Amino acid sequence: MKTFDLLVIGDANPDVVIGPVNQPLAFGQRERLVPTGSLCLGGSAAIMACGAARLGLSVAFAGRIGDDPAGAFVRAALEERGVDTTALVVDAILPTPLTTVLTSAGDRAILTAAGCLPATTAYDVPAELLRSVRHVHAASFYLMPELAAGLAGLFKEARSNKATTSLDTNDDPADRWDRMVLDPVLRVTDILLPNAAEAHALTGHPVLADAAGILARRGPLVVVKNGADGAIAHDGSSVLKAEALPIEPVDTVGAGDSFDAGFVTAVLRGFGRPKALAIAAACGSLSTRAAGGTAAQPDWDLALESAR
Repeated sequence: MKTFDLLVIGDANPDVVIGPVNQPLAFGQRERLVPTGSLCLGGSAAIMACGAARLGLSVAFAGRIGDDPAGAFVRAALEERGVDTTALVVDAILPTPLTTVLTSAGDRAILTAAGCLPATTAYDVPAELLRSVRHVHAASFYLMPELAAGLAGLFKEARSNKATTSLDTNDDPADRWDRMVLDPVLRVTDILLPNAAEAHALTGHPVLADAAGILARRGPLVVVKNGADGAIAHDGSSVLKAEALPIEPVDTVGAGDSFDAGFVTAVLRGFGRPKALAIAAACGSLSTRAAGGTAAQPDWDLALESAR
C-alpha cells in the first residue's frame, strides 16, 4: 500500500497577477492602471499539486520556501487545498521566491525573484516519501539547477519502488535548454509534459508533431499542451489529439499545470491515453475561468463530464 498517490517536487511561491496590460510598460516612475490584480499561489509544481488534489488524489509536496511571510502564505495555501506539506523545507537564509505575472490577451510576461529555488536539491526529498507514492511529478526543471542535476537519481529510486514519473520542464530563462542535464532524466521519465513553445525549443524543430516525436524517441510518452489548439500525445510512433474547450479565458496562468494534473490523475485512475488526453485538455481549459492558477481548477466529476 502506498501512502500517497502523487508526490510533486518543485517550485512554490506567491504570484501577483496583474492585467490585462494593454500598453507598453514605461519606466521613469510612470504609473499605469490595469483592471485586475490578485495575490495567489503560484509555481508550476504547486499549481499542479493543487489541481491533482482537487481531482481527488492524495498529494504530497516536496520543495523549499523561505522563513518569511511569503513562505507561510505558500504553506497555508497548499494545505488549504489538501496538499501534504510535511516535506516542504524551510530555508533559514534565502527567501521564498516571488513572481509577478503581467497578462495581456492570451499571453503573459513573468518576472521571478528566484529566492531559495536555486538552493533546492534532491536531498530535500525524503527517501521514505519516494518509497510511499504511486507517481512522482517534477516541474520547473530549469529554475532549480541543483535539483535538476539530481532528478534522474530521484526518478530512478521512484521507479525502483514501482512508481511512475512525469516532468514538466517549463521555460528555460537562460534559453540554453541543456540536453546534457535533461537527457538522463528523460530516460527515466514516463511522461514529458511540455507546452508547444517548450517542445520547439527542446528540439529546434518547427513542426509540433515532429518535435513531440523527437522527444518521445528519447524515452518518455510526450504530451504537448498547445493552448486554444488543444493538445497532442506522441509515443514515438503515433499521435493522438484532443481539443480544448470553447471557453473565453479570464486568466491562462497555470492552465498547463492544471492540464498536467488532469493527465496524471486520469492515468493513475486507469484511463487510456485518448481519454486521459481529453480529461487533461478539459482541466486546462476549465482552469482559465478565474484569475490565478488554482481558483477555477475542476473537481473530478466536472473534468470527466467536460472531456470531449
